[in-house]
Amino acid sequence: MTKPRVGISRCLLGFPVRYDGRDKFDPLLAETLAERIEWVPVCPEMEFGLPVPREPIQLEGNPASPELRGVDSRGDHTAAMRAFSARRAAELGELEGFVFKRKSPSCGLCVPVHAEDGSVCGTAPGLFASKWLLLHPGLPVAEAEELHDETRLRAFLDRLGLR
Repeated sequence: MTKPRVGISRCLLGFPVRYDGRDKFDPLLAETLAERIEWVPVCPEMEFGLPVPREPIQLEGNPASPELRGVDSRGDHTAAMRAFSARRAAELGELEGFVFKRKSPSCGLCVPVHAEDGSVCGTAPGLFASKWLLLHPGLPVAEAEELHDETRLRAFLDRLGLR
């Protein structure tokens, strides 16, 4: 049986690509589900040019169209990330689903959006996740953490044709 090819936030497989040079290794995904799924690792922040380690970034402004900014430098990465996300999400069109990292400003599905004063003013998908959802509607997606719930995991696997 051919394994479904599914995108995944690279940090979840143990790659040290996060802003702090660490990973978010998830044994359920990297070990257990890897027996049934061919993971295609993606790190939008690193792939579009941010170094590791790097300044933390966050979504800011209007939740309907948030900006991606450096927390300390206030550097605006919005245009570059939107252009990268459009290209990369289109390139990954052969994938059968995606597992994202919660709260990531590029990969989360429901990420806090910050107002100018630093308070949270709403939520939005990360910029890469947003483009992925737009270009690939109907494909199964999840945040890694929700797959630790047996019912949600079963539903995700069912949508991939695995049981």
